[in-house]
Amino acid sequence: MSEKRILVVEDEQPIREMVSFALGNAGYATAEAADARAAQAMIADRLPDLILLDWMLPGTSGIEFARRLKKDELTREVPIIMLTARAEEEDKIHGLESGADDYVTKPFSPRELVARIKAVLRRGGPQAGEEALEANGLKLDPVSHRVTADDVDVDIGPTEYRLLEFFMSHPERVYSRSQLLDRVWGSNVYVEERTVDVHIRRLRKALEPTLHDALIQTVRGTGYRFSTRV
Repeated sequence: MSEKRILVVEDEQPIREMVSFALGNAGYATAEAADARAAQAMIADRLPDLILLDWMLPGTSGIEFARRLKKDELTREVPIIMLTARAEEEDKIHGLESGADDYVTKPFSPRELVARIKAVLRRGGPQAGEEALEANGLKLDPVSHRVTADDVDVDIGPTEYRLLEFFMSHPERVYSRSQLLDRVWGSNVYVEERTVDVHIRRLRKALEPTLHDALIQTVRGTGYRFSTRV
């Protein structure tokens, strides 16, 4: 397996160097950028496997840059972990809604950061060798890592992809938020249950143009269900 390359976008040099040192010890290749402009140039030169993105950057903020990356066909499937000093839940939700796949609150330990990176890369990878899943014109192909709705490509992030894959593999069953966290995110990942709601909203928004968002149903007081009986 080739070495995973991580782009560290952080304007504070001591933090950037500490992160790169920790990732190097964990077996990752790293590139560093102090702002969004430098990061964009590095991405154009070579696409990273994951981006660590500081929330507070000079010029273009991390939130704005994350939104831009998720709109670009070249970078929309590159996982993003936000680095933020903002510990309030609403701020974390705002970061996830901008397109981030996870967040790490400063100050953080190198071990925690590496664990988060491993978890995001693991859940974002395609599951090759599996059969395509289909339901009511919605198709998920694990080999090509592609989702189509009525033969139209659906723009979908890596976490939403994993969530949809799980739902389509387990139709007509209700899952609580904690069960979805265990099955989609992994039991060793420390993520708040409300994170599930954010990714459900993003998944529904992606499926809304073809009305396939109706397949993902909210079961009041329990959780969510993928149902083809609509």
